[in-house]
Amino acid sequence: MPWRTQKMNDVRREFVMKALSPGANLSALCREYHVTRKTGRRWRERAKLDGVNFLAEKSRRPKSSPEKLSEEVICRLIRLKMSYPDWGPSKLCDARFHKGAKAPSASSCHRILKKAGLVKSRKTRVRRGSAVVLAAMKATRPNDVWTVDFKGWWRLANHERCEPLTVRDAFSRFILATSVLKNARTATIKAEFRRLFLLYGLPKVIKSDNGTPFACANAPLGLSQLSAWWVALGIVLEHSRPGNPQDNGAHERMHRDLEARIASKVQPDAKAQQVALELWRQEFNCVRPHDSLQKRRPAEVYCKSTRKYPPEPLALDYGPGFFLRKIDRGGGLKWNNHRIFISQAIARWTVGLRLTAENTFEVWLNYLFLGSIDLQTNRFGSAPSRSAKTVRLVA
Repeated sequence: MPWRTQKMNDVRREFVMKALSPGANLSALCREYHVTRKTGRRWRERAKLDGVNFLAEKSRRPKSSPEKLSEEVICRLIRLKMSYPDWGPSKLCDARFHKGAKAPSASSCHRILKKAGLVKSRKTRVRRGSAVVLAAMKATRPNDVWTVDFKGWWRLANHERCEPLTVRDAFSRFILATSVLKNARTATIKAEFRRLFLLYGLPKVIKSDNGTPFACANAPLGLSQLSAWWVALGIVLEHSRPGNPQDNGAHERMHRDLEARIASKVQPDAKAQQVALELWRQEFNCVRPHDSLQKRRPAEVYCKSTRKYPPEPLALDYGPGFFLRKIDRGGGLKWNNHRIFISQAIARWTVGLRLTAENTFEVWLNYLFLGSIDLQTNRFGSAPSRSAKTVRLVA
C-alpha cells in the first residue's frame, strides 16, 4: 500500500476512535482534522457498521451500466471476428451487421475482442511520409485509374505455382479481377484484360510497376507489347518508380489482405484456388465496409465505364500532317527503301510520322510521342522521358 494511503487511513482511524469515545464533540473534531461534518459523520457511521479497520476509500465504479452490451451482441461480435479474422473493430461494429440492435462503438468492440483473446498486438512502426509520384493522376471517379499487379507467388498442394493477377479500381476500391492464369505471357494477360474491357469498359489510366509484361526497359518509354496495346486503345500509362512499392500503396495493402485470407491457406489445385479467390473478391467488394468510402462497400460506389471496348482490329487515326507506316514483325518500318528499327514492342501497329525539320520525323503511337528519326543516318532516337510533351491531344 502506498505510504500516502496508509497515512490517510491512520488519520481516519484516529479520528473515529476519538469520535466514538463518550462525550466526544464531533464539530470540534472535524475542525481539528480539517474535514467537513458530512465527512466526519460518514467515517463514524462506517466505523460503526464495518469496524475501524475498514475506513479506506471504496471504489466509485458503478455496479451496473445501462449502456453495457448484451450477451447477444457480444456473441455476434465474436462470431463475426471468427468469420472475418482480418477485419478490425471499425468494420465489425458496422450497423449493417447488427440488424435490430444498436451497433457497439469501435472502442467497445476492441475491448470485447481483446478480452476474448482475438486481438493481435502489432509492433510500433516508424511512420514516414510517402514519396510523391510526379504527374500521377488522382482518381476522382470510377474508372479514372486502374491499378494492376501480380500477387507474390506460392505453391499449391499439387506443387503448381500460383501467382494471381489482380486488377483494382483506384477510386471505388472495387477489385475487378483476382485471376489465377496458366502463365504470365503477354498473350495470356492480354486475353484477361480483353475480358475485363468487355465486361467493365475502358479506364482512363492503367497504373503498374516496371516489371514484365507491363513494361520493358529496353523499349522506347518502357513500352511492352501489352502496354503498347493499351496505348493503341487510348489508355494512358502510369508506372511506379523502380524499387518504390509505396507509389502503388493501396494495391499493396489489398495484397496484404489477400495474403492473410487466401495465400496463407494452400488449396489443392488451381481450380480450387480460383474459387477461393473469387469468394474473397465478392466479400471484399460487397460485404466488407471501407473506412475510406464512409463505411460503404466498393460495389455500392463502382459503376462501369462509358468508354466501350472498340471492335478489332483497331484503326488508329492520326489526322492530317501524318504519314502512316506499319511496324513489321521485327519492329522496323521502311522509308525511302531504308529499313529503320523502332521497337519490337510495337510490332504490327501503325505509327504516325510527322515531319518537324528537313531531315527529322517524329514517331507517334496514337497519343504517345515515341521519339524521332534522323533521315541523314536513318536511325531512331527514343524520347528522353515520359514528360507532358510526349502526349498529343487527339480530337
